[in-house]
Amino acid sequence: MKRTVARLREDLDAAAAHDPAARGNVENFLAYSGLHAIWIHRLTHAMWQRPDLRFAARLISQAGRFLTGIEIHPGATIGRRFFIDHGMGVVIGETAEIGNDVFLYHGVTLGGRSLAKVKRHPTIGDGVTIGAGAKVLGPITIGAGSAVGANAVVVKDAPPNSIVTGVPATWRHRDAAKETKPAVDPAEYYYI
Repeated sequence: MKRTVARLREDLDAAAAHDPAARGNVENFLAYSGLHAIWIHRLTHAMWQRPDLRFAARLISQAGRFLTGIEIHPGATIGRRFFIDHGMGVVIGETAEIGNDVFLYHGVTLGGRSLAKVKRHPTIGDGVTIGAGAKVLGPITIGAGSAVGANAVVVKDAPPNSIVTGVPATWRHRDAAKETKPAVDPAEYYYI
């Protein structure tokens, strides 16, 4: 029980860290569909590990999709402190692997490009941010510390610390020393 409470607290802290509109843990706990989706996924993923519970896991995940607008296959592997902002329209496929401290915006697809029963969804490294509407497709890897731009269509690997943009997406190395503006400027949220 202590571990479960600690994980919930960690998720709530991740939501507060990634969303400047977050006003408190009670509101976030009750109203953030991205948090609800990951909590439902943790339950269904544990069930998915037992072949006799896979059907039930799929049913619960579909109920979660109905409630949150976020579809996460129970077979997907997701790390700690994962956060989905706004959430609606996010799809995460069965063989997707997501590291720790990953942040997704709405409309992101981590999808496949093959009908073969193999690893067909992306692997997302630790600390990756994926912008609204981005499509990351196939058994590719997005390296740790990277950022994928909004509406990018990514079908090739990107090394760690990359900025990935475009259709089809290309990458460049992220140069933290030259980045003078945060990914989301807090001034955008102040009233004038």
